[in-house]
Amino acid sequence: MKGPRTRVAAAGTPARVAPEEEGRQPRFHRQLPQQRRAALIAATIECLKRYGHEGLSIRTISAQAGVSVGLINHHFPNKDELIAAAFRHFNRELVDGLKAAAGRATSPAARLRAFLEASFSLPNLDADVLAVWVVFWGLYRHSRPIQRAQRETYTDYVRLVRGLLADLLGKAGEGGSTRTRGRGGVNLRLAAIGLTALLDGLWLEWCLQPGKFRPREAVALCEAWVECLSRRATGWNSL
Repeated sequence: MKGPRTRVAAAGTPARVAPEEEGRQPRFHRQLPQQRRAALIAATIECLKRYGHEGLSIRTISAQAGVSVGLINHHFPNKDELIAAAFRHFNRELVDGLKAAAGRATSPAARLRAFLEASFSLPNLDADVLAVWVVFWGLYRHSRPIQRAQRETYTDYVRLVRGLLADLLGKAGEGGSTRTRGRGGVNLRLAAIGLTALLDGLWLEWCLQPGKFRPREAVALCEAWVECLSRRATGWNSL
């Protein structure tokens, strides 16, 4: 009868392998820290889609990711930092998708139209995606890490909107910078904030009452709002 297999220890002395170790496979593949962080962020977003606020338990997130609670604590100092990282990732995917859509167009008007159409298309109108935004917004008041993440991501988003409006309503000033006002009196900073608020409001309305309006109606509403700015800016040579 064969006994347990042996293995050679570092010093060259045979060492017995416990029978229960034979054929055992590692539970997790070793990942680089950035890969593990990305997996934890993805698990957090999936929990928010599935469970809403109730999905913000570290135990729920760890179960979704298939890791221990201790591993999450190793990569993130606390739950709010993990959620803030998920917020940044979620927003980056949104902005990257909108930039890509606008970048495929060939004129300022077409770029704005592409941006708006992408804003009111899947995945941005997906009920689960919008529900995640609602959870993030609800956490803003009580979490400093999420407040920081929101300020950073909001700045990036408004910068994108402002650039699209600047291209449509006039040209950049000397050196590529964009002046705050044009001769038509339009304040680009406030215009970008206004259009962003309109988009956010329509997203929230869709989240609360899906199908209350059609995506093309939302695009038309935003374009009508921008058209009012265009009329004010008639005759501009530069911004």
